Amino acid sequence: MKKIEIMDTTLRDGEQTSSVSFSALEKLTIAKLLLEELKVDRIEIASARVSEGELQAVKDVTNWAKDNGYLNTVEVLTFVDKGVSIDWMLEAGAKVQNLLTKGSLNHLTHQLKKTSNQHFKEISEVTQLAKDKSIETNIYLEDWSNGMRNSKDYVFEFLEFLSTQPIKRIMLPDTLGVITPKESYDFVKEIKDNYPNLHFDFHAHNDYDLGVANVMEALKAGADGLHLTINGMGERAGNAPMSSTIAVINDFMPEIEVGVNEKGLYTLSKMVETFSGVMIPANKPVIGANVFTQTAGIHADGDNKKNLYFSDLLPERFGRTRKYALGKSSGKANIQKNLQELGLQLDDDDLRKVTQRIIELGDKKQVVTKEDLPYIISDVLDYTYEEKVKVNSYVLTHSKGLKPSTTVSITINNETFEENASGDGQFDAFMNAIKSIFKKKKMVLPGLIDYAVRIPPGSHSDALCETIITWKNPEKEFKTRGLDSDQTVSAIKATEKMLNIIIN
Repeated sequence: MKKIEIMDTTLRDGEQTSSVSFSALEKLTIAKLLLEELKVDRIEIASARVSEGELQAVKDVTNWAKDNGYLNTVEVLTFVDKGVSIDWMLEAGAKVQNLLTKGSLNHLTHQLKKTSNQHFKEISEVTQLAKDKSIETNIYLEDWSNGMRNSKDYVFEFLEFLSTQPIKRIMLPDTLGVITPKESYDFVKEIKDNYPNLHFDFHAHNDYDLGVANVMEALKAGADGLHLTINGMGERAGNAPMSSTIAVINDFMPEIEVGVNEKGLYTLSKMVETFSGVMIPANKPVIGANVFTQTAGIHADGDNKKNLYFSDLLPERFGRTRKYALGKSSGKANIQKNLQELGLQLDDDDLRKVTQRIIELGDKKQVVTKEDLPYIISDVLDYTYEEKVKVNSYVLTHSKGLKPSTTVSITINNETFEENASGDGQFDAFMNAIKSIFKKKKMVLPGLIDYAVRIPPGSHSDALCETIITWKNPEKEFKTRGLDSDQTVSAIKATEKMLNIIIN
């Protein structure tokens, strides 16, 4: 097995994501987790000369790294600027520079407007100065991929020069994310064949969504290290993502060894999401909210029968768990899986009733969660009366400055009634209309003595809402429940159950 170095550049290249800027404390927190929990080999944390705030952030990281034996794994992007970047590094306490140079003749000619000899001379002066100051040097060949496509002679002239310099690593970035997997393999292979004893890092961008594929081919061709970011953060479409890349290497490239701790990926991804404000897409492989969630009932059934829908990409590897979604595609197997997690068990008839209720809720585009299940069970199973009263329809109005009002249509023993009423609230207006209808039938409604509303723990504003109403008539007190995403509607459903109880 070949041991590959993993360099994380979330705090430098990842911070070039539009609108993202990490505070000094956030940088320090992420740096600690990258090195101590995720166990990457190196981290690139900043660009030199950016700002005073960046300088302080780098000082905080290097001070911690020095005290904990990580200083030589902390790297800073620097520039060919006659030593200004090196002075900045010395002030910041950093010991490894990643020197940005031109890896294509196009960049050299049109951006620097210099010859290759002029560029090489200035690089030599900077690397020698760094050596004199006890700073280790790695070299970025910016726009290297286009250089290999369009000016290969220049790239190899550059590599020949670098082979004579006091540098540790040469870093090959696909700066614009433009090369194909085949090119990634061919370009890296040609370079490693010519310079087998030099260390080459591959730095992929994801503009065509080929970042991980390009990384795989670069490794096959002999690359010695990779640059990755948490959540694939980075400029434009971002960099090759840490999570997918590590999973792919571990599962499909047995000849490659990496030291990254898979179990730390999800926790760190969520922290970077929080600090950056850039949300992880729900379907993002390995770390997305939905990627270990089975929705179709047939899949849950297959998992019950010898884990037919499992793969090597097990959620437990990444500190996650498999989930079974509840909705209109749910089957009994989905619901049984969720009931098992809650420690609940239903017989086949009750399970069928609960399944049907969940499908009905899913058809209404309501989100059903595992935490909703006890409420749904109570709503479905805690009611065995014949339906002699049915609330057919209602209109609820609530306008500023006017009393809430309602128009209600209900059927009682096959006789339909319609009534208008107003009240102190929408539900009060509904109850006043019902009272008027039952008064015509010379029937008295029980008194409402308690009204409680609750939603499942951890739910949001779109959660299912359970309303529990306690009623009292001369004989006894009793409770009815209603369940809906709308609080007033759930109360109306609880009332409809009450009406059926007194009629029955």
